[in-house]
Amino acid sequence: MGVYEELVERGLIAQVTNEEEIRTMVNAGKAKFYIGFDCTADSLTAGHFMALTLMKRLQEAGNQPIALIGGGTTMIGDPSGRTDMRKMLTREDIDHNAECFRKQMERFIEFGEGKAQMVNNADWLLDLNYVDVLREVGTCFSVNNMLRAECYKQRMEKGLSFFEFNYMIMQSYDFYYLFQHYGCNMQFGGDDQWSNMLGGTELIRKKLGKDAHAMTITLLTDSQGRKMGKTAGNAVWLDANKTTPYEFYQYWRNVDDADVLKCIRMLTFLPMEEIRKMDSWEGSQLNTAKEILAFELTKLVHGEEEAKKAQEAARALFSGGADDSNMPTTDVDDSDFDEEGKATVLSLMLKAEMIKSNGEGRRLIQQGGVSLNDEKIKDVWHALTKDELKEGVIIKKGKKIFRKFKF
Repeated sequence: MGVYEELVERGLIAQVTNEEEIRTMVNAGKAKFYIGFDCTADSLTAGHFMALTLMKRLQEAGNQPIALIGGGTTMIGDPSGRTDMRKMLTREDIDHNAECFRKQMERFIEFGEGKAQMVNNADWLLDLNYVDVLREVGTCFSVNNMLRAECYKQRMEKGLSFFEFNYMIMQSYDFYYLFQHYGCNMQFGGDDQWSNMLGGTELIRKKLGKDAHAMTITLLTDSQGRKMGKTAGNAVWLDANKTTPYEFYQYWRNVDDADVLKCIRMLTFLPMEEIRKMDSWEGSQLNTAKEILAFELTKLVHGEEEAKKAQEAARALFSGGADDSNMPTTDVDDSDFDEEGKATVLSLMLKAEMIKSNGEGRRLIQQGGVSLNDEKIKDVWHALTKDELKEGVIIKKGKKIFRKFKF
């Protein structure tokens, strides 16, 4: 089985242009492809996993990745999947975020001469004369076609700024520039990017002629990417300072039964022969599959040692008898206690950002959604003493969110 056939079996390919050419090129290790990453935060998220693991798979098969940092396009903001305009970042913010991205990408792909490259589209987009761009490439885009694109249609009712409207042209220009200056012959991206990506392929054909072979592949659907990138409204970061290895492990340990085998197939590097055997798993076997998924992905991002610690901590909570020293812990000090030497469960949950307000916490307790050392709390003002907290307690919100507190 070639690497392209493996990508198909893993469920990674959504749409392609020139499929036979792409198959031949990828399997022969002749693809020089790019994937773009806009620098909207100082860390990549679980939603970037598909792209990162894809680059790793293709590089291991001899193909050459180009990680395109969107220093220029981030100045505009991609309207795809958005209901409002993105916050505009400064050039300094974007440069800082780009450096953070590089450090995280180095865990997946190898940069260097003849290996992966990292480029920043700020190097060519920010120095462009806008009038020259309109004259050179603006004539290649039909406004009618752009307005039919899904990424714009979703925003038309609530309002789309002309500023954001230019994003498709800028992204298309990226592929055109990389094709000419870096020999990049292929682009990969999420399914929600299909219109923007086709714009780049068409721009190359119109500007350089029908013999200019530029190919496009899209991966997971937009909804899948967003589902994997976020949980309970919060991003799942690859930066250990923003999402601890344990929290990262727990996120994957708690995926839905219906998604676990799909995630193992798409995101891990387990052999397909091993994964096929899991297709018939059900019931308690799916919990084993979730442990495998969580361990493999945590090992990939944070290393095997951190993955083992996270697994031990998870088993301590859910299975009993294991070491809980690696469980996420919030330190409690004298300032957290009232004049009577007590700290309420609500105040501790607020301190650890498990809840956003006392009101939310009260509702959770009244609904039976908060436990203290596996015992449901009934009193919304339940408080703990210093002596109780010296031993350490575990507060659990719902079935999946918990934290250890210790004075």
